[in-house]
Amino acid sequence: MNVSILGIPMDLGAGRRGVDMGPSALRNAQLARTLRGLGHTVEDLGDLKVAIPETLDKHEAGGLIFLDPIVDACRAAAERVAALPPGTFPLTLGGDHSVSMGTVTGNGLRGEPQRTGVIWVDAHTDYNTPESSPSGNIHGMPMAHLTGRGDERLARLGGDWQVRPEDVVMIGIRSVDPHERELLREAGIQAYTMKDVDQLGITRIHEETQERLSGVTRLHVSFDADALDPGVCPGVGTPVPGGLSYREGHLLMELLSESGRVTSLDIVEVNPILDTHNRTAEVMVGMAASLLGQRIM
Repeated sequence: MNVSILGIPMDLGAGRRGVDMGPSALRNAQLARTLRGLGHTVEDLGDLKVAIPETLDKHEAGGLIFLDPIVDACRAAAERVAALPPGTFPLTLGGDHSVSMGTVTGNGLRGEPQRTGVIWVDAHTDYNTPESSPSGNIHGMPMAHLTGRGDERLARLGGDWQVRPEDVVMIGIRSVDPHERELLREAGIQAYTMKDVDQLGITRIHEETQERLSGVTRLHVSFDADALDPGVCPGVGTPVPGGLSYREGHLLMELLSESGRVTSLDIVEVNPILDTHNRTAEVMVGMAASLLGQRIM
């Protein structure tokens, strides 16, 4: 498989700094070398140019912090991913989870617009809108914008192309704002909380996910490092106790790999400032390797 790595070092969507160094941390954890060891052809496209928060006024537009530079970065990400040649597996590295508004859109538009399912592996649903958000931080809103809610410029990065709410499955959820909960129910999005993980197990959740997304032609995995428990991944943008275990994360990636249906991947919210000896990046490289074919036997 031809894998194209693209870094999007955006640290504009969150209140805590550091995730702009995530792409470098993942590269230092031997991401490309690991994937080449699995037999893939790997091209590293470098990083997109993204504005640095300290060089900007922390202005708000419509209740959204750093809206204009985030729109610019997400549009650039969408255009870069959409332009990748057919047969390429895009592996995009954040940055905060706002980058997915660009990466998911770009993957949906590649070649020609196609129906795209999204598996959102995250502690958070990221389904706030400008009206519901308690902070105004856009990294808590990308999934809402991808399904057409919120600010028009972010919700229409792909023009008329959007993700259908019924084509979204969230796994590992354990932190949801009250208004988000209402919006999720209204949209009909399937969200598996950690209670569901405990009761059902990853294998059944994967089976139900594949059944729900059986009608999509492309399948994108957006993996926020904070989906894993902070004991596994301490260096993340917004840690929440009680997350997926190391083996639950790998099992999910291994099952998705065996499905043969995943066409693109995000890894986001790795924060080296809060990490210990680049441990979180190393764990996330392992998750990517499991999705791209690494096996125990």
